[in-house]
Amino acid sequence: MEFTVTSPDGRTVVTVATGDRLTYAVARGGQPLILPSEIALRLADGRAIGDRATVSRSSARSQRAIIPRVVWQKASSVLEAYRELTLELENGSLRVRAYDDGVAYRFGIDAEGEVTVQSEQSGIELPGEPWIYFPREESFFSHNERQYHHAPLCQVTRDQMCSTPALIDTRRGAHLLVTESDLVDYPGLWLSGTGANALRGIFPAHVLEEEHRSDRDLVPVRRADYLARTGGPRLFPWRLLAIADRDADLLTNELVFLLSRPPQIDDVSWIRPGKAAWDWWNANNVYGVDFRAGINDATYRYYIDFAASHGLEYVILDEGWYRLGDLLSPVPELDLPALAEYGRRKHVGLILWVVWKTLQDQMTPALDLFARWGVRGIKIDFMQRDDQRMVNFYWTVAAEAARRRLLVAFHGSHKPAGINRAYPNVLTSEGVWGLEHAKTKTVTPGHCVTLPFTRMVAGPMDFTPGAMVNLPAESFRPMYTTPASLGTRCQQLAMYVIYESPLQMLCDSPTNYLREPECLEFLARVPTVWEQTLVLDARVATYLLLARRSGADWYLGAMTDERGRTLAADLSFLGPGSFGAEIWQDGLNADRHGNDYKKTTRRVTAETTLEVPMAPGGGWVALIRP
Repeated sequence: MEFTVTSPDGRTVVTVATGDRLTYAVARGGQPLILPSEIALRLADGRAIGDRATVSRSSARSQRAIIPRVVWQKASSVLEAYRELTLELENGSLRVRAYDDGVAYRFGIDAEGEVTVQSEQSGIELPGEPWIYFPREESFFSHNERQYHHAPLCQVTRDQMCSTPALIDTRRGAHLLVTESDLVDYPGLWLSGTGANALRGIFPAHVLEEEHRSDRDLVPVRRADYLARTGGPRLFPWRLLAIADRDADLLTNELVFLLSRPPQIDDVSWIRPGKAAWDWWNANNVYGVDFRAGINDATYRYYIDFAASHGLEYVILDEGWYRLGDLLSPVPELDLPALAEYGRRKHVGLILWVVWKTLQDQMTPALDLFARWGVRGIKIDFMQRDDQRMVNFYWTVAAEAARRRLLVAFHGSHKPAGINRAYPNVLTSEGVWGLEHAKTKTVTPGHCVTLPFTRMVAGPMDFTPGAMVNLPAESFRPMYTTPASLGTRCQQLAMYVIYESPLQMLCDSPTNYLREPECLEFLARVPTVWEQTLVLDARVATYLLLARRSGADWYLGAMTDERGRTLAADLSFLGPGSFGAEIWQDGLNADRHGNDYKKTTRRVTAETTLEVPMAPGGGWVALIRP
């Protein structure tokens, strides 16, 4: 039998077929987008959802509502509009949703008590000759910090695997982004190739034995022959395909958020997005001061003073503030309660870096202690896994932190998959090849303009921008303690408009920012959350130009890959009246000296079109206000 569900705009049709196999197919505008692809969920007791599936009942419903966001990201609220098909099968259920900008499905079981999920089959068969942006991984033990390899899908073999999200270029006028949402008590979705125009979902199996190799590396050394042991009845994570007819549509896709569970916190009044001065990337290299810089009270008071003077909400104390292995033992050079009180008086909160395993072992006493100190949040690092046990750790931390009014940033983590809507105190996540890699490797401009169309679609992305030493390719080399970025100063500034992270870093030394007052002026003012986002121009992995609104102010940002180019910013979205524009753009010599930029001001109206020139690896930003 066949069942269909159609998106509200009528353009996308999902067809589910039952019988010997359970398959889904997707057509858009009358053309096949996904060919019939087999899906199934199999339990250890022999029951399965999908094998020889028969439907006992089908039902349909639709939804159209405005969903407000606790923590804004692309916008202050999101339109949710979909049609849903539910099929009741012999051993469970299948729910399928069709949105105007994507489709999703999930399995459900009605069984009471514990069940063991043996395997899940999640296929994606494609017509034509698609290509893929493939974040290749070597194993399931990974920070998921990957560069995206662009290749024909048929060249991705069975022995090649990647984390998600992954982006498929159908070469038929659409892009498909593969990821998941509402990942709870279950392992994360990965993908492997097939040597053909198809992908298959793969999942890290349940961990039976781990090897503790350091304070932070707990490595699985033996896995079960099943994925998860979980309690029923329950719904499993959504398998999600975001669909973009235009490259620009990827940048405004909100399906991961919409498919997440609603907030699990009643009082959210204390959750405060913002920017943070950060010590690790710049190796605490402050200079021109009358104290020895390092992990000590004088240095962090300097960071707090810098943050307070420029409206930054937070200071992060990264590795080194505690004796590794014991969160209850700060190093003697720091008086954490006094530093937290010093920050409180200056309206600057402290966020403490912690190793996940140490936090797991000391969770209650450590979080209680942080709350007594007056710390505002924690940055948790080195999870490097998303098997069922580790996924559950994320949810435990989010809930326990929320009980104590602590913010959370996940590093060494998998991509966002719904937790930041359920627990909006989770402001950001890493799971990205970010600027920290410039200390030891290379972060190319091409990679930087690929991320907004790939990893960032999944949710907040802690790339940690803000380098104030900027070099062209011929001059760049990794430098661990005095790092620089590859590309221009204005590309770094543009990241604050383009990269979404409600907790955004200023990665460089406060002293370096103080030497750059015009750039610091911009960084001090740029918000980290937005009421509205407009995409003015975009091409995957090549360039993009965005406009984001905060109150009556508009911030525009543009970035390009290794090629210089000039774009055009049509300001017709401004509405009536006259506006002042402050513009930071690449200097004439930025291709040879990445620090070179020019700041200008001018009057603009809705009839103005601004020229947006960018050097190779360059960027451009503007602040437009009435």
